[in-house]
Amino acid sequence: MQNIDEISKERALKLFDSPEIGSFEVGTTKGLQQIHEYLFSGLYDFAGQIRTKNISKGDFRFANSLFLPDILAKIEQMPEDTYEEIIEKYAEMNIAHPFMEGNGRSMRIWLDLIFKKRLKKCVDWAKVDKNDYLSAMIRSHVNSLEIRELLRGALTDKINDRDVFMKGIEQSYCYEKANSAS
Repeated sequence: MQNIDEISKERALKLFDSPEIGSFEVGTTKGLQQIHEYLFSGLYDFAGQIRTKNISKGDFRFANSLFLPDILAKIEQMPEDTYEEIIEKYAEMNIAHPFMEGNGRSMRIWLDLIFKKRLKKCVDWAKVDKNDYLSAMIRSHVNSLEIRELLRGALTDKINDRDVFMKGIEQSYCYEKANSAS
């Protein structure tokens, strides 16, 4: 029997060719919820739903669930016209961590959709080292410079390249394997 990661990864791979991806809102909380629901519907009973419990990873506590609706509304209003603004928005969404599980996998797709719409670019995730990425994301709540420069080096204009997307999904799911902190 397949596990949640295998099934959601298959869904993520199918997303590139699906008509749903074109209907997802870009850069909004609703858009992130649509991605999450697409990936995890039937796998988690909370697929696409904003969490109502507090969560943490290691020593880091994500945004308090009591304030999460207000925090997400503020993140949604953040500008996303430049590369730097998009990365700030991504880092803030990571701190919010709106779902009980599946945040990283959903947010990386969400980030790429913003890049595609605003900059006609996307991240070639196959060029982003797992450990470098995880370390930069952990530190992004203090300073987003490291994640900004790490991802800048992996930007590509191959936004419609199926191979870039497929390899990116493979890499994205690799970040979630044991010993990770994402």
